[in-house]
Amino acid sequence: MKGLPMDQVFTVVGMSCDHCERSVTQAVQGIDPKAQVLINRSAQEVKVNSEQPRQAIARAIAEEGYEVS
Repeated sequence: MKGLPMDQVFTVVGMSCDHCERSVTQAVQGIDPKAQVLINRSAQEVKVNSEQPRQAIARAIAEEGYEVS
């Protein structure tokens, strides 16, 4: 049984352009194609609505080269 989608907020350091935003979005959607991703680059904030566990999402973003907390 899958979990319910939930909003998770990550602080992501190192996003400086549209390409960065696309990379982070694609990383999250690579592990959950249905995930909704909202990025506020100036606040270094990524909001994700996904069924995936927080650790999996953070790892996917980190694998793109960004610092995640």
